[in-house]
Order: sequence, then C-alpha cells, then structure tokens
Amino acid sequence: MIFNSFEFLLFLPIVFVLFWFAKKHLTIQNWLLVAASYFFYGWWDWKFLALIIISSTLDYCLGLAIDSATSKRKQKWLLGVSIAANLGILGFFKYFNFFIDSFITAFSSVGIEMNEWSLNIILPVGISFYTFQTLSYTIDVYRKKIRPTKDVAAFFAFVSFFPQLVAGPIERATNLLPQFQKTKSFNYAQAVDGARQALWGFFKKIVIADNCAYYANEVFANSADASSIYLVFGALMFTFQIYCDFSGYSDIAIGISKFFGFNLKRNFAFPYFSRDIAEFWRRWHISLSTWFRDYLYIPLGGSKGSKLFVIRNVFIIFVVSGFWHGANWTFVAWGFLNALYFIPVLLLNRNRSNLDVVAKNKLLPSFKEFFQMTTTFLLVVLAWIFFRADSISHAGDYLISIFSFQAGSYKFMAFDLYKGILVSGLVVLMLFFEWVFREREFGLEIAHKSALFRRIVYAIVILLIAFFGRFAKEEFIYFQF
Repeated sequence: MIFNSFEFLLFLPIVFVLFWFAKKHLTIQNWLLVAASYFFYGWWDWKFLALIIISSTLDYCLGLAIDSATSKRKQKWLLGVSIAANLGILGFFKYFNFFIDSFITAFSSVGIEMNEWSLNIILPVGISFYTFQTLSYTIDVYRKKIRPTKDVAAFFAFVSFFPQLVAGPIERATNLLPQFQKTKSFNYAQAVDGARQALWGFFKKIVIADNCAYYANEVFANSADASSIYLVFGALMFTFQIYCDFSGYSDIAIGISKFFGFNLKRNFAFPYFSRDIAEFWRRWHISLSTWFRDYLYIPLGGSKGSKLFVIRNVFIIFVVSGFWHGANWTFVAWGFLNALYFIPVLLLNRNRSNLDVVAKNKLLPSFKEFFQMTTTFLLVVLAWIFFRADSISHAGDYLISIFSFQAGSYKFMAFDLYKGILVSGLVVLMLFFEWVFREREFGLEIAHKSALFRRIVYAIVILLIAFFGRFAKEEFIYFQF
C-alpha cells in the first residue's frame, strides 16, 4: 500500500478512529498500530512480514540480554549477533545477486569463464530502513544511551510504525520508542499542522516528482540520441524528481504521524539551498546521514587524527552510503563522487561554516551566497546523473554528450515540450514556497495571521494537485532501497 492510493485513503481514517477510540488503553493502541502496520506492509507482499517479525523479535530479546549481561565481553558478543543477523538478512536480500554477478564478471575479465547463475530474490520494500532502525536500538542499548524496554507492544510498534516503515525517516529508539510508552491525548493543533505538512508532501510527490519523472525517464532512456540541452533538462528533472519524491514521502510520513500524536525527526531541510556540499549533507536525508555519522564515522575515528586518516573515513562513509542505496556500481560511484566534493571543504576546515539558514531574516541571498548555492546545486546535479544512470558507462556517455554539446536527433513532441515548460514552472513555484519558508520545518508552514490568507493558499495547493497531479499510483523512488 502506498500513500498516493485510494486504498490508503480508506485505510488511514479507519486506523485513526480506532486508535483514538482506544485512547485510554495504551497497550491496545500500540497493538492496533502493530496490526495496522503489518496490514499496510502486507498489502504489498504479506510473505515478507516474517522478516519484520524476526528482526523485531531478535532485537527485542538481544536488547534485554545485552542489558542483563554480566561482562563487557558477553555484551559485545550479543551486539555482534545483532549486527551479523541484521546485516546478514539485509545483505542476502539486497546484495546476493550483485556479488555473484560481480564475481563472475571479474573472472571473465581475466579469461576465466564461469556459469552465470542467480537466485530469484525479491527485495523486500523498506528492509534497509527498518533494519537500520532496529540495529540502532541494540547499539544504543549497548552504549547505555537507552534502557531496553520490556513492553513488547511498544517495541514492535516502534519497529513497524506504518507512516515511516518503508522509507523513513530512520528513527532512533531514544526519540520514538518513549512516545509509544506514554498515554496520548488528541492534539487538534498538532493534527492540523500534520495535515498541512502531509498536503505539502502530496503536492511535491504527485505534482512535482511524478511529472518530472516522465521527462527524466524519457531523456535517460533516449540519452544516446538526445541533444545536450535535452540531457541537461533530463538531469534537472531527475534532480527535482528525487528530491520531491523522497522529501515528499518524509513530509507525508511526518504529517500523518502527527495525527496519532507522534513526532518524527526531520529528514530534509531544504537541501538545494545549501552553500557547500557539507551543508547539503546536513540537510539531505538527515536520518541516514546522522545514522552513518554516529554508528560508522565516529567509531572509525571521525575527524580525529591525521588528515589522511580523516580522508579515509570520509571516503568510507560516502561509499558505504552509496552502496546502502542499492546493488549497482552507479550508487558506489555516486557516493565516491560526493566524497571527492567533500574533501576540499574538509581540508579547508570549512565543513562547519554554513550552519545557519541561508540569508536568514532576508528576502534574497547575497551575490556570494547565490554563487555558492548555484555551484553546490550544479555539483549535486552532476552526481545525480550517476545515481539515475543504468550503468557507469551510461553515466559516462551521458556526461560526455552534455559537455561535447551534442546536437542529437531525439526530439520531444510539441505537446510534451509545452507540458515540460509547465512542469518547469511548477518546480519554480515549489522552490518559491520553500525559499519563503526556509526558516521553518516545511514549505507550507504558513504563520500568517490571517486565517483567510492561509486557507486561500491551501486551496490553491489543493487545486494544483487536482489539475496537475498524476494519479497513477506511482511508487516512491526510495521503496527500491
């Protein structure tokens, strides 16, 4: 089941009513959310519910065992079991065929032919997200940042909470788990704020991302015959597609969670207004970036030690982040390229220079800020080409064609070109909203005193969704990760 489907529009109000009907019974509420989340996930493929149940049961038991272990050695051993089991399951379903194919290709390149074989392994939706979520729980228990819970219902609800189950944000137990252990009262203001954020998320997904996807797919599929201008247009369309698709999902997830009294962590903070690549990564997919920082980068030594040591850590963190996204060398190349972007900023000790909102309390950025934002944005666009391409060679050919000013033979139909201009205008409108509200949590968090003004803006957004939205139940990009 996906957010932008008729089934979900029926599912959500039913769960909402049942949840608040049982507001005096916390355990019943939690079990209700577990059942609803399993139904939500099982709508896609019920067989993979077993993986969520296994992961939840394993880390629930290991959390208690780590806490009660009498020696540090035993605690480390139990934590190792959690890490090995979670990453083993993730690795098998996500990377088994990738490693087999790469192994065969490597031998073939030196003249040793091997029989090609692979298993028909289906990648379970959201496995990368809930695996990291449960894994962070056992690590935090081991580090004594949180006491393990004995409340089975609360823990299973924490792992499977349906708004963020399949594409994040990746929550920490320190933030989300305690919220399942406290009795809630319905907060009208919080629910209204959630509705605004969810509305903005639907606008970004259905109007911007899904319309941009049409052109991105067309150009990348015909890149060999497309002119340089079309290739640039296609790269820009994917740049806004992936942002609005993923941040749109996060806005919907965070907004819906507020209906039930839960506060999820922010996952995007207007990353395309960043002034350098370090700021971009503080603002893009925040829950994953901070996960790798806290559980990989810092344990590796972080920014301590020699510059060479720090550079090594940076490359590890970015390459692993790229590999997390999928079993394709294009993702590794994307991570490697972002590491190359990051190194000069690090060596110049400017990786913590832009911590505040750009042009704070100002209408427009300075010329310097505008130049920095434009440069950073273009670097990000180039990197997204590797992320979207089918292969490394496809990405290379795409870039060569752009910078060789290829004339190309592929042409959009006149109707497609007209609609492309319209979609570009909608992208500009989205960016305008996000620039105006860049000091707030999301692009529709209007604080204007006039209720009439706010309602007019909301009505305009709803009309834009109705007239320009694509209602073909397009899946979110990050479902494949």
